[in-house]
Amino acid sequence: MSISEVDTISVETQEEWEPKIIVFCCNWCSYAGADLAGVSRLQMPPNFLVIRTMCSARVDPEFVLRAFAKGADGVLVAGCHPADCHYIGGNYRTRRRIAMLRMLLEQYGFNPDRLRLEWISASEGEKFQKTIKEFIETIKELGPNPIKEE
Repeated sequence: MSISEVDTISVETQEEWEPKIIVFCCNWCSYAGADLAGVSRLQMPPNFLVIRTMCSARVDPEFVLRAFAKGADGVLVAGCHPADCHYIGGNYRTRRRIAMLRMLLEQYGFNPDRLRLEWISASEGEKFQKTIKEFIETIKELGPNPIKEE
C-alpha cells in the first residue's frame, strides 16, 4: 500500500466520522424546548441523544465524566433560564458545577469546549435547534473524543 492510498483512507474515515452528543435536558424547560423543535419539524442533525432529567442540577458530574469515558464526543447540559428554575435555584448550582467540570476536563487534557451549558425555555424550539447545530459543528472541528483514539 502506498502513502497516497493511506492518506486517502484516513481522509475517508474522517469524512465518515459523525460526533456523538449527549444532551441532558431538564424536564420543565429545555426538554419541552426540544419537543417543540421536533413538533415544529425543525431540521437538526440526528447524532445526539437527549436524556431527560427533572432539573439540570440533577446532572451529577459523574454522569458527564462517564459519558466522555463511554465515548461521547460532546456533552450539552440544558436547563431553565436563571430565576425560572422550577426547583428555585437548581440552575445556579448547575452553572457552578459546569464551570468546575470544564476546569477538570482541561486538567485531564480535554478541550473544555466539549462540554456546554445552555439555558433553553419551553418556548425556544428554534434556540434548541440552533444550539444543537452549533455544538455539533464545534465538536466536528475538535474531532473525535481523545479517549476513543487510545
